[in-house]
Amino acid sequence: MLEELRIQNFAIIDKLDLDFASGLNVITGETGAGKSIIIDAVELLLGGKGDIGSVRAGAEKAVVEGVFALKGQARALLIPLLRREDLLEEDGDSNFVTLYREIRTNGRTVARVNGVSVNLEVMREIGAALVDIHGQSEHLSLLNKKQHLDLLDRYADLLEIRDAMATLVRHLQDVRSEIQTLQADKATLQRRIETLQRDVEEIEAAKLKIGEDEDLKAERTRLANSESLATSTGAVLKLLNGDETASDDLPAVDRLMQVATHLAKLAAIDPELDEWRDLADSLAAQAQDLAIEMARYADTIEFNPKRLDQIEERLELINKLRRRYGNTIQAILEHADKAKEELGKIENSEEHLEGLRIKEDELLHHIGELALKISDVRQRIGNQLSKRVVTELKDLRMERAEFQVGIAHHEDPNGCFAGDRRLAFDATGVDDVEFLLSANPGEPMRALSKVASGGEAARIMLALKRVLTQADHTPTLIFDEVDQGIGGRVGGVVGEKLWSLTKGHQVLVVTHLPQLAGFADKHYHVRKVVKGDRTSTQVMALEEEARITELAEMLGAFGDSGKQSARDIMDEARNRKGEIAASLNPTQKSLL
Repeated sequence: MLEELRIQNFAIIDKLDLDFASGLNVITGETGAGKSIIIDAVELLLGGKGDIGSVRAGAEKAVVEGVFALKGQARALLIPLLRREDLLEEDGDSNFVTLYREIRTNGRTVARVNGVSVNLEVMREIGAALVDIHGQSEHLSLLNKKQHLDLLDRYADLLEIRDAMATLVRHLQDVRSEIQTLQADKATLQRRIETLQRDVEEIEAAKLKIGEDEDLKAERTRLANSESLATSTGAVLKLLNGDETASDDLPAVDRLMQVATHLAKLAAIDPELDEWRDLADSLAAQAQDLAIEMARYADTIEFNPKRLDQIEERLELINKLRRRYGNTIQAILEHADKAKEELGKIENSEEHLEGLRIKEDELLHHIGELALKISDVRQRIGNQLSKRVVTELKDLRMERAEFQVGIAHHEDPNGCFAGDRRLAFDATGVDDVEFLLSANPGEPMRALSKVASGGEAARIMLALKRVLTQADHTPTLIFDEVDQGIGGRVGGVVGEKLWSLTKGHQVLVVTHLPQLAGFADKHYHVRKVVKGDRTSTQVMALEEEARITELAEMLGAFGDSGKQSARDIMDEARNRKGEIAASLNPTQKSLL
């Protein structure tokens, strides 16, 4: 529900701060005073297109901000959407949502939800769940054929079974996608087979082992530097073991062993040298071990140019495979496994294809069976809906109008099996639903959008809203020009029907009819004021006496008689509201 609306520098509005009631809010005022500008501002707030021409002359930007209270079904629908877009307050939940639009003269626009910048698509999605505007604008949602099926299904309580239908259709789409893949052009498929076979053969011929490339690189390094390794190793052994040609040069190991022997003798005399004797023993033993290992390593050093060439060739093969199939041997081997798996599927494609076609046929029959059940319910409930709308239209002085929920089916050779027919279908079933109207006797039933004039459209919207109110969860309904082409006598009926919508909705209506305005729970008067050389719009919430004066002026009756007529209108409205409220059950009364 729209609780607060702030408008600044929008068209001829300088600054407005409005608080709306939960029931029927009526906006009246002279033509051109700015009533529809308020509706335009709300449309902008719902994600409508921003136009720099709507920025008040002399201002840098126009701002519209609205605070909406979230309750009931609307809250249940919006909280997941707000959470998905990360637009909830810190506690992760909220009873309110704030929408903000800003238009600058430089062409820049800003859209925010709860202080967070969003794109217009998100704002429109949120706005559509909060407000529905009916009048001479693009927000005539009930004239949009795409809305008709959903409205009928909500009214018929079919949304749950429709989910089951959507699941079946998704399964069928998956099956058909796989069939299409398998039925690809044979030449293309053959080329794919050849490519996969070549990949597998090339990789398997290489007989790769994980880690092999690192081992080869290490071996290549040793072979490439074998001469340097042999020279350095020989020098180490000479230092450790001595030079056999120099008899007077003792090996390092022998020297360390002699040191250890001398330290042993010294330690026997002076125990303080025990630690150094142990160190000498350890060094002598480690030097002996080092000499043994270096001698063994020297035996492994290989001068083998042929082996080096083999390693280079092997590494070049691995690098070539890496460039084609993956950065590592592991990735190359995985590519081969996937290629073999795909080959297996292709080679067994005929058998697999036959299984998929059987599955497709089963799903088409299941979809057809469920679609016919859904269609039967739509036909039955659609007839009930049509009768109720016709009754409402008669009350609104469209006595000769006929309304019908049109349900059509379309043949499709690839469609689902519905009895002895094959019908086109989608995730909602096989029905093409559209609301149809004949406004005058003798005229054929035609699409709602092609028949209704401005005033008729508003009345049809009102009739549909009255009937569909239990299926429509949009919390705020706005009717602009709902009284176009309607006389005063019918105005009271329209006012009563609009007020009755407040059982489940907040209603805002712009009207010129005093009989309709008499049903207001909150009445706003819009006027145009000229200060200096500037024109601006002002809005005032009217109390009892001010309402009487406004209704009298709307009647064109002045003096005491005009005010008495206005009082009579308000008294009649109060009586009708009391009678309606008395007829409601406790749950319905709580919504008023």
